[in-house]
Amino acid sequence: MLISALRRERLSPGAEVLDVGTGTGAVAIAAARHGAAHVIAIDTSAAAVLTTRLNALLSGYTRAVRASRGDLTEPVTGLRFDLVLANPPYVPSADIRLPRRGTARAWEAGIDGRAVIDRLCAKVPALLRPGGVLLAVHSALSGPVITVARLAEAGLDVTVTDRRFVPFGPVMRERAAWLEMRGLIERGQEKEELVVIRAERPY
Repeated sequence: MLISALRRERLSPGAEVLDVGTGTGAVAIAAARHGAAHVIAIDTSAAAVLTTRLNALLSGYTRAVRASRGDLTEPVTGLRFDLVLANPPYVPSADIRLPRRGTARAWEAGIDGRAVIDRLCAKVPALLRPGGVLLAVHSALSGPVITVARLAEAGLDVTVTDRRFVPFGPVMRERAAWLEMRGLIERGQEKEELVVIRAERPY
């Protein structure tokens, strides 16, 4: 979904792109293929950073994609971008503490699924140049209405551009009973809605 939304954006020559929570680097490489001059791909996982570097090498985009390890947007403090891409952790969890290591960092997002999303909402507006765009994907279970409101309060023009129902993966299936108990899903529900939020800083 995020790559599809990215491909609809018009990137100017020399466009600078930030990919937050890059994982395998797939979205960062897609941005380079779409015409971005430079892409900074950030992840808190050392394994993800190494994977992104390898995939950039195999794809022929080592000059365009630079992977850095760090907490959210910390490595790019003070920089500005034409496009920020984010696929943050958004799965609600009974454990309010976020994991400090391991693969669960890719999805665990606190009791309401917003532990990372709220930090993004606070930090990303300052990273956008005039006319710059944020594209972020997350689950309807973690409050996209809240995300839209917070980004709008920061002065961005915000819309939900994409919606898609997808089958629960292993993590969602494992905690379906807890999600049902909290009223986040219906009894027997086996799909979640994912959304892409687009937020643009006005000129």
